[in-house]
Amino acid sequence: MQQFLRRLLIMGLLSSFHPGCSSQDNAPGQDRQAAAAGRFYPGNPRELKANLAGLFSNCKPRSVPHVIGIVAPHAGYVFSGMVAASAYNQLDPEKKYENIFVIASSHQVSFMGASVYNRGNYVTPIGTVPVNIPLANKLIEDYPVFTFNPEADHTEHSLEVQIPFLQYHLKKEFQLIPIVLGTQSEESCKKIAMALKPYFNEKNLFVFSTDFSHYPSYTEAVAADKATCDAILKNMPDALMKTLHGYEKRNVPNLVTNLCGWTSILTMLYMTANDPEITITPIHYMNSGDSKYGDTTQVVGYWSLAVSKASKTAGGMGDFSFSQDEEATLLEIARKTISSYIRERRIPEIDTVGFSQNLMMKAGAFVTLREKGELRGCIGRFTSDIPLYKVVQQMAISASTEDNRFKEVTPGEIDQLEIEISVLSPMKRIYSPDDIILGKHGIYIKKGYFSGTFLPQVATETGWTKEEFLGHCARDKAGIGWDGWKDAELFTYEACVFEEGELNDRKD
Repeated sequence: MQQFLRRLLIMGLLSSFHPGCSSQDNAPGQDRQAAAAGRFYPGNPRELKANLAGLFSNCKPRSVPHVIGIVAPHAGYVFSGMVAASAYNQLDPEKKYENIFVIASSHQVSFMGASVYNRGNYVTPIGTVPVNIPLANKLIEDYPVFTFNPEADHTEHSLEVQIPFLQYHLKKEFQLIPIVLGTQSEESCKKIAMALKPYFNEKNLFVFSTDFSHYPSYTEAVAADKATCDAILKNMPDALMKTLHGYEKRNVPNLVTNLCGWTSILTMLYMTANDPEITITPIHYMNSGDSKYGDTTQVVGYWSLAVSKASKTAGGMGDFSFSQDEEATLLEIARKTISSYIRERRIPEIDTVGFSQNLMMKAGAFVTLREKGELRGCIGRFTSDIPLYKVVQQMAISASTEDNRFKEVTPGEIDQLEIEISVLSPMKRIYSPDDIILGKHGIYIKKGYFSGTFLPQVATETGWTKEEFLGHCARDKAGIGWDGWKDAELFTYEACVFEEGELNDRKD
């Protein structure tokens, strides 16, 4: 009985702060009243704001630029509020959005397609948020997959609990497009995604509401939630569904679902898949066992994710356009780290006060060392779950001590080194060499357990043809033979490249 009551509390079906409050019928022309206040979050405005202030003061810092969508949990704030705040904290609070689409899967009723609330505005204890009723009506009129179902919003918490975070964090006024998915059909999710995709851009924000695993043990939840998150990060709908179906067959004790809002996330992936400018970044993970109100025998998992879209610049590098000061800072970090580590085996502390978003964003990077023009070491990574400045610091150590083609850099060589940094864009899968632009694209070749890469500047420095670029990478880096690339997986990426000599020339 105790475990049953705890489940209800985690789901918000018992009061966690105050006695439950009633909701009114949502007739035409009537605002949608708060139904989850007093159960999922405080019903008193002052308490709610204080609760949100505490969550934001302790959540993950902003680290992802150009966010156009977030994935946030929807359990009671005492369980998932910190994870949700970490998602919302990725947003620029000063940005003015044309519309905020909140996409949530129904916990109350099942119906075809999705319901768009078009009867009035949304009300929480903090105040009233306007709904863009003309746009809501347009979606219903133009696409049969959308309707208004009065039962969808009546007591649904998964959409409502997101709104106080928006009200607290955003400084500019905004309007909602509240959408509750009642479908259990993959095809319907695809239709919903195609209808919404024209709005999925930097002018608007999309919030996708979901919790992750329900009711396995703490250890099983961590494993299941990681597998589900990893599938989402692949940005392929089929990968997500394969993972979910795979876990259904495993019969993990007490695991009811890996992703309660799977239709919302599948809809998201149908919008983001095959877009090379989209990056999905994990932000924060916890489960209810981490809360003082939960135990570890049966838990619910929570992830927050950020969906970003690279801004287009003349250089084509989107997020990876750096100022001269930012380049100088990263190069200085690399040099100081190499000097300190080689001489003292000490990694210097970096003062990040005043660091820009570019220096704090999560991106892959390579550090290349040359001595009198000759390669002396080069190591990097394609992706990262830590800030860029830390990646540069780690790769500087690796390039000077771990490149197995060279002996470790000695103290006497440090002053002779020339340092180059390449910050990488997300990789894009290609299916033909015709998609490679020499000098612009780096190449990554993967075949089974074998892989290899060349940075974009390699083609320029060597003067190789496209076939030589691929052949040398396949044979010399991946170890799969000159023609091994022909039946391997091919990926391209771009790099923002800067080095000390060039930076000094620009200062003169």
